[in-house]
Amino acid sequence: MKKDILANPKNIKFIDLLQICIKYFGDPRISGSHHIFKMPWQGDPRINIQKDGNMAKEYQVKAVVNAIEKLQLENNKTEEKKHGKK
Repeated sequence: MKKDILANPKNIKFIDLLQICIKYFGDPRISGSHHIFKMPWQGDPRINIQKDGNMAKEYQVKAVVNAIEKLQLENNKTEEKKHGKK
């Protein structure tokens, strides 16, 4: 994940956030100005991003960062199970 997102979520271009979301979550469903990404975990959660001018909205950047961190944590747990680690 790009370090600049963690450092300054207020100053992220929408297109950069969109590219990161596509990399981690796949292609979005688009409804008007909303780009909606389905998350792989239980409960049918979604990440919803939209432009604020040319920029991403700060609270949405934070939601993406949290989702990526959760995804990476789950991936690490899966890898540990594969290799017999607990």
